[in-house]
Amino acid sequence: MTTRRHLETEHHQTDQATTRPVVSGTQGVVSAGHPLVSMAGMRMLLSGGNAFDAAVASGFAAAVVEPTASYTLCGECVALIHDARRGEMLAVSGQGTAPALATLGFFRERGLDRIPTGPGPDAHLSFTVPGAVDAYLTVLETFGTKSVSEVLAPALSYAEHGFPMYEYMHRLLAIPETQSQFDLYPPGGTAVFYPGGRVPRVGELFVQPALAGTLRRLVEADARSRGHRTAGIIAARERFYHGDIAATIGAFSERVGGLLRAGDLAGYRAGLEAPVRFSFAGREILGQSAWTQAPVLMQALGMLEPLDLRGMGHNSARYIHVVAEALKLAFVDRERYYGDARDGGVPLAQLLAPAYLRERAALIRMDRAAPEQPAPGDPLGRGVVGTAAGVRAGAVVPAADGTTHIAAIDRDGNMMCLTPSGGVFRKSAFAPELGCTLSTRSEMFVLEDGHPNALTPGRRPRTTLVSYLICEGGVPTMTIGCPGGDDQAQANLQLVLNVLLFGMNPQQAVEAPRFSTQTLVNSFYPRAYKPGQLNVEPGIPERTRAELRALGHTVTEIGACGIGAVVTHRDPKTGVLSAGADPRRPTYALAW
Repeated sequence: MTTRRHLETEHHQTDQATTRPVVSGTQGVVSAGHPLVSMAGMRMLLSGGNAFDAAVASGFAAAVVEPTASYTLCGECVALIHDARRGEMLAVSGQGTAPALATLGFFRERGLDRIPTGPGPDAHLSFTVPGAVDAYLTVLETFGTKSVSEVLAPALSYAEHGFPMYEYMHRLLAIPETQSQFDLYPPGGTAVFYPGGRVPRVGELFVQPALAGTLRRLVEADARSRGHRTAGIIAARERFYHGDIAATIGAFSERVGGLLRAGDLAGYRAGLEAPVRFSFAGREILGQSAWTQAPVLMQALGMLEPLDLRGMGHNSARYIHVVAEALKLAFVDRERYYGDARDGGVPLAQLLAPAYLRERAALIRMDRAAPEQPAPGDPLGRGVVGTAAGVRAGAVVPAADGTTHIAAIDRDGNMMCLTPSGGVFRKSAFAPELGCTLSTRSEMFVLEDGHPNALTPGRRPRTTLVSYLICEGGVPTMTIGCPGGDDQAQANLQLVLNVLLFGMNPQQAVEAPRFSTQTLVNSFYPRAYKPGQLNVEPGIPERTRAELRALGHTVTEIGACGIGAVVTHRDPKTGVLSAGADPRRPTYALAW
């Protein structure tokens, strides 16, 4: 006999149905933006490596398999790691820095008030130092077990022997601006990505010989070291940042008019830093500091915690409204206060203080959406100096790309989650001698004296890249990550709420429909501002949209609010590992 309880349970499960199962195992799990990228990491685990080996191998592989996911080998990455043996949690900064020639004076002399990039002929003005390679080598050296040659083997194979062209990459290559940007910096990548003058067909083998050559130089450096594993890592780093690869990067930049030089690479090192910690719903959320936008999520959580979000109902109009309003307040603080400022230039402790967040939350009206960007808060009680930088009401919003995300957990509980990015084809310049583009992340600096995110040689631009760990009882149990520019912190916030407040499993969490406010200054050139606009995915029903419009939101449907989300989980009692992978693109999870 069917009971009422059985029907309720069945109905709840149907409500939470997913297009893919949760992927689970006990020995290791890897989830990334493409099955071949996940397999690169899984190969490390299957051959005795740990989560750090897996994440690094996947990071290199993604630079080959996902070049249309706003990611290049000469880009950057931001990560979090948990070293189970040492009980240590660290943030990894693989964000490249501004070149020595990139100064406020340089841009002011040219009458510019923003740092330009592509689409267009000025992409070279926003090059940053490549940071991802040193970040991967630093993690491998400090926490990994494999050699450079081992972690590069999958990436080198994919570049040298090819991989089947897939639908997502095919669609992005078909966008006319991609090839037209190549044409501005001839020969660009036309010969590689448009063989015979056409986009490769889905399923056609796609080979990148020049990129394979760059990767092979790192493998050669490892082989020639003839020493301990660490000697090979040092040799690969030396070749990329001091040797012929650095010289090639610097010469290319100089040839196209860029500010980046080989000497800028020689002075770069990735960093391992203490993460920012924030308590919410009995757990601890860990993220990067204010040289990223990671604390936006934490500020928003602090404003939302006193509210009965569960009682409002997941993705109800009231729920979406209050989350979006909290984000507006957090983003205006990001624009005023966040940056790679030194000597205590960012008052992060004050921005995350409970009293300050209660004060900010009191500005949220439950009956009406803020029609435009609020004023920044005053965390130090000294009066707000200036406003949020760079507002460009009505400017054209740049095309939404979204990079990629990778997460790995091994049987010992080691964890790494990373978001690599940089070098969007439509915004950068392709170096045929390297087989890839250069990152244009310097576009995120502001040209304002004294601002925490002011352009300064040797400093990091305030990056949109973020990733998060969730701890229970001081032990990391979950990784959270979702690419998507300014939608990153917003999508990650929703993922955190999905798992912590609504009890969703990793796959349910990544598949649930998302939304994002655009009442913020866009981080990317030309720093667009769309007051009142609330983007919603197709899964948000029309009835909910009508209620949001009645509250004053300008509701706009968009294909994805953050794309390529990954959630992984480790049960601390049983050791069972599980992962979810976003079906909005070919994200894929593997476990064993």
